[in-house]
Amino acid sequence: MEIKLGLSLPRDARTIAVARHICRETLRELGVEGECVSDIEVALTEACTNVLDHSGPGEEYDVELMLREADCVIRVVDRGSGFDVDAPLVMSDDGAESGRGIAMMRALVDRVRFESRPEEGTIVHLEKALEYTEGAPAVAIGHGGKVADAGG
Repeated sequence: MEIKLGLSLPRDARTIAVARHICRETLRELGVEGECVSDIEVALTEACTNVLDHSGPGEEYDVELMLREADCVIRVVDRGSGFDVDAPLVMSDDGAESGRGIAMMRALVDRVRFESRPEEGTIVHLEKALEYTEGAPAVAIGHGGKVADAGG
């Protein structure tokens, strides 16, 4: 079984909450364990925030959620100017550090990959193995995944 959801959203900060909500509720409905849902939700938020903050001109961005067997794959696609993912962290004039979102995404999911093409945009790929609660609907219908240990 494979579940795919696709959103095409305007570049507006309010759309991040929409993407988060749809992703969170889909995962919860399937019985994905709470901490796993939270990790995916925060990583998605960081990816969407980067689109709004750094992608340059463009009116829309896309969020694609794919649940396959035991993992979740999210792609956040913008049509901006692209960026150098290997560039070091940079301090701005106000003391804020640029690049923390990428580090956070890497800490929360199993795999983060970027495809960036100058003047064509960037695709952020997020992948995380799913853990399910006992009796999860996804496990019952044969979706696969690991059932979380109830002991902790």
